[in-house]
Amino acid sequence: MTDMIETIKKELRNQTTVPYFGLGIFEDTKTKEGEQMPFDSDSMILTMNNGRPMSERLMFEYSRAAMHLEERRGMEYIKQLIDHIYTKDYEPTPLHKAILNMMPRYIIDTNRDPKLQELLAFEPHCLIIGRSRISMEKDRFELYEYDVEDKKYFQVEEQALDNAKKILFKPMGSTLPEPTFVISDADYVDWLTEAMGGFAMPPVIKSYRKAKKYLFLGTSFDRDTDRMVANELTMYLEGGYVITDKELTKKEKKFTEKHDLEVIEMSLKDFTQAFV
Repeated sequence: MTDMIETIKKELRNQTTVPYFGLGIFEDTKTKEGEQMPFDSDSMILTMNNGRPMSERLMFEYSRAAMHLEERRGMEYIKQLIDHIYTKDYEPTPLHKAILNMMPRYIIDTNRDPKLQELLAFEPHCLIIGRSRISMEKDRFELYEYDVEDKKYFQVEEQALDNAKKILFKPMGSTLPEPTFVISDADYVDWLTEAMGGFAMPPVIKSYRKAKKYLFLGTSFDRDTDRMVANELTMYLEGGYVITDKELTKKEKKFTEKHDLEVIEMSLKDFTQAFV
């Protein structure tokens, strides 16, 4: 196992493997007030609903629960709710820091928190933010460059990616530079529809991602939504790794086999300790 982890480190450093963050990285993360950060679908629903479970139908997947709340209280309510969750005071995870220490050029973070952005605040980088339900536009992303001196993002054209030393892609949105999120069923349907048409990422990234491997961290493939998102973001991949100590469902096994992903049977906590 030590040899495998050293291989992954080497591949991250030489840019042949791309880190891909999911909700599970927050399993051991609490806010300064002691609240658990959402780390899977169920905990996300409980956080969105003041700790109360929802009906069995809505508990199936957090995007469905978010859609229910949006229908009742509006899109702005959902945006403010998710922004509130991820602007609470909590520390970046050790895994965030450990992966950044490998200096990967390109990172995919499907979470909606700003922690990787905060850790990158002392170096220039480009940020790709996913968007949904934008009228009159097909592209489902916005592109920013970070100004280290002014400590803020400003929008740029796609050419900025050509020579970018660091690219952070947050396809499901972020609290920064302004709150925007892909969270409800309607958001995902719109984003995935345009993603399948090729409008979810800049052309430079479409070219760059070819022949890459991916390191899936805290990512579960037991829901259709997560599998479809991963499929679009990693198209033309050449395999990769899934870190999990949970028994895979039939759908998860089929997905990992189809994409030639090696399952490393370790908890994320154990992997992080070994990686560090």
